[in-house]
Amino acid sequence: MSEITDFDALRGAMAENSEQPEGPARNARAEELLTAAEKLNIPLAVIEALGHQLKVYNYSSEKGKMFVPFARLLRMWDERPEDFDEYETYSLHWVFKWVSAGMLDQPHIPLASVEKWLGEMEHRYRLAGHSERAVRSAELSVAAHVGDVARAERAYAAWLAADRDTMADCHACELHGQGWWQAEQGRDSEALELWRPVLEGEYTCAHEPHTVLASSLVPLLRLGRLDEARAHHLRGFRLVRAMESMRGAYADHVEFCALTGNEARGLELLAERPAYFTGDGHAQSRLDFMSVVALLMDRLTGLGLGEGRVPGPAGREWTARELATHARGEALALAARFDERNGTTHVSERARARMARQPLAERLPLGVRSVRPLPPPAPPTVVLPEASGTGQPDLPALLAEARRLSDTLRPNAVEAWAAAAEAAEGVELDPRDRAEMADHEAMSLGPGGIELFERAAGLYAAAGDPGEALAARARGAYVRALAGDVDGAVVAVTGPYDEILALYAADGTGIRQTASVVMSRARILTRRAHGGEGDGAVLAEAEAAVREVLALVDGRTEEDVRLAARVAEAQAMLGELTGLAGDLEAAAELFARGAAAFVAAGLPWFAVEYEARLASLTHHLGDMAETERALRAALEHGGPHLEAPGRAQLHLQLAEVVGGRGEAVEAARHALEAAHWADEAGESATLGAWARQQLGGFLLRQGRWAEAAEVLESALPDLTAETHGDGAVVQTQWWLGDCLSELGEHRAAAERRLQAAEIARHWPEQHDHATLAHLAGESLGQAGLVAEADRAYARAGDLWRDLGNIQGLVRSLRARAWLASQAPDGLAEARGLMADAFRECEAARDTAHEEESRQQYVAELGDTHRQFGDLLARSISGAPEDAPGRAAFEEALSQLALSAEVFASLGERYVHSRTAAELTAGRLEVELGRLADARARARAVLAAYDGHDATEADDGGRSTVRARRAESEQILRLAAEN
Repeated sequence: MSEITDFDALRGAMAENSEQPEGPARNARAEELLTAAEKLNIPLAVIEALGHQLKVYNYSSEKGKMFVPFARLLRMWDERPEDFDEYETYSLHWVFKWVSAGMLDQPHIPLASVEKWLGEMEHRYRLAGHSERAVRSAELSVAAHVGDVARAERAYAAWLAADRDTMADCHACELHGQGWWQAEQGRDSEALELWRPVLEGEYTCAHEPHTVLASSLVPLLRLGRLDEARAHHLRGFRLVRAMESMRGAYADHVEFCALTGNEARGLELLAERPAYFTGDGHAQSRLDFMSVVALLMDRLTGLGLGEGRVPGPAGREWTARELATHARGEALALAARFDERNGTTHVSERARARMARQPLAERLPLGVRSVRPLPPPAPPTVVLPEASGTGQPDLPALLAEARRLSDTLRPNAVEAWAAAAEAAEGVELDPRDRAEMADHEAMSLGPGGIELFERAAGLYAAAGDPGEALAARARGAYVRALAGDVDGAVVAVTGPYDEILALYAADGTGIRQTASVVMSRARILTRRAHGGEGDGAVLAEAEAAVREVLALVDGRTEEDVRLAARVAEAQAMLGELTGLAGDLEAAAELFARGAAAFVAAGLPWFAVEYEARLASLTHHLGDMAETERALRAALEHGGPHLEAPGRAQLHLQLAEVVGGRGEAVEAARHALEAAHWADEAGESATLGAWARQQLGGFLLRQGRWAEAAEVLESALPDLTAETHGDGAVVQTQWWLGDCLSELGEHRAAAERRLQAAEIARHWPEQHDHATLAHLAGESLGQAGLVAEADRAYARAGDLWRDLGNIQGLVRSLRARAWLASQAPDGLAEARGLMADAFRECEAARDTAHEEESRQQYVAELGDTHRQFGDLLARSISGAPEDAPGRAAFEEALSQLALSAEVFASLGERYVHSRTAAELTAGRLEVELGRLADARARARAVLAAYDGHDATEADDGGRSTVRARRAESEQILRLAAEN
């Protein structure tokens, strides 16, 4: 640190320190600057340094340090008020509010001292001529803190009744405080209505809407407005994440996670801020933080995860159960200190109530990656009937229920048989019961069940049911095909197939068993057709096998739901084979017929697979309406029986289709569901990353920049060129750069755009590379990195030239000219770059073969004249009456006039561009004293927009018209005043 030897240097150092991140380092620097100020022997320097110290303490976790410098400032004021300038006098009174709140939040300061200070604040404000509005706001805080609701309501009413003056908090902060009190009293709707102007951006400040977004989370959850709560969490957490002073708001976000089934994200939030566990500079926010830590840990413990490792105070490892105990103890100890100071139990009661809150949503998907810290979900519960008076499972009832479920093809039949088998351990069973248990266990094992099917077949035979024995052997053969041994499966099913037909012909078995074997053979042959590479004979044999199923059960589906299911499946299988033969439209029709047959049979969950296949086919055929219908039907028919991976896939496909027809809001909902179910399925890094990437894009299309940025940043680590393709990575970086640019995070936006450009530079087609380089130049320029921006624009310009994109090249040259003009001696370079832009426009105009292209180049020429005129006007340092100044004004005006003429030659299509040049010229003419010319331009613009309100197609066009008219009226007023 260089030594500070004068007041200006001190002020510069304080301004620089104010821009640093909140925290101990900034506070320490403020302390150093106060020492330097004391050495200058200038009272105002010490006053300003003390004020700076107060500010940085207040906006940090070390708020408790404010009292000493403020006491010193107040003493200096009482002794020599003349040492304070107007601003520092104002600041001294302003800081009263900070100190008042700071005292209330420190339990070691007696309540009597807090009340005395409140009276001192009221007295000094009255002497200074300030309204009591800020005083009543502070009184509400005191009354609410000790639980005196009656006094708080009186203070609240007096606060609203008092006049707003310069001591009142900004509108955003006031509305936060007013809404907070309404929410504290359970008036959630009223709170949210008060907060609405802040949430919508009408009122903002350095810490709003940060705290309003955080405070709104629980009220929104209580009102069931879950979509808004999710949005406020994503948007709000992004704002508070880097602000060390906002531990209370941070705690609100942790609490939100605990109350919405997002425990894993809550743990991630705790891990990001280890200092929050121990920082004691602000007791109230520590109490809030430890309370929600206890809430989150209790939630984890209640879910059976109490022994899991969690982030906690440094120095040891913590389990959730241990941290719950520690956090609760810390919170209640702090609360007890406040209550002892206050002589009430209100703070402890409030803390206990917060720690005891129950979830307000089982799980609210957020879209960001956060895998639930739970074991895999348990299989569906099967209720075990008890034998009367024994307390033991009723085995006959279990067997009956399992048979009912399997006979009617209900979901959970396999689980019901497993429950019966568990209850039958140690019980002597007849062969039929054991056969069915083995059969269904084999079904649950997939390829691992082949031997068990053979065992089931033996048991069926022993039970006197040769038909079901053959059906079990055929099922085992099909499982062999699923395992990849299709040829072996064909051989294995041939015997059971021949035997069942002979047995059926001799009335030795029923239609159900026969249809089962014939269907198993058809499935195996269809599977062989998939690997047959279009072999006509293989396809024909498979089709004949499927049609054999249909012929066998024709006219008999009413008597048995299983036979109805065979018909539905056979129709869908014909669709598969027709598709393999190349007739996709006929295949789609057959899939639709099969799915409809399953639904008609009361078996909608079996329709899902074929509706999903139908959606893929119709998407390929370009029938988006049928694709959307099929996907919606699949989700509806799958219901609670649809497994997480399939649900994720269907929602993701539906998001793509719905988004493709412009419905970004609904598309975002489906992408959100896809991300949620992908995480549930353990596919966060693959399918989940795709879903998040799409969700971010749909949020961006809605202008929800902060939410989109959170989601895209969450997706990026899992998106890889190997798995998702480098196009997806580039698109995500691109979208994220757009979001960050809209959020004003220009340096970060530039980084994302440059990273995307680096990937795109290796692509054969270079348009994306050029666009990204150009966008990176914009972001770098907005971040104040002029040299870096110029290099990015130059890179883009070279690429635009190679691509033959003259418009892109011209725009990069103009952008570089604007950057050059920012340098003290950069006007000459700027002129040269604009001259290059003119040459490129004119050459392209003169060589254009099509009229539409020629007009585009003429328009670019007009825009270059306009921008050059604007650049020259902004670079003028002399006054209009001076010769150099007048010459500069004249040159700028001539460029603007040329621009207006160029756009006028292009007709009504470019009216907005022409009027922009006219109005800029009009303002210059006012400065030059050419009032008649200025008025003429303004009136010409007004005339140009006669009747335009009705012809503008969108809100953007109408707002442009309104803005141009307002500018014209302003020029007319200025001309009249001069």
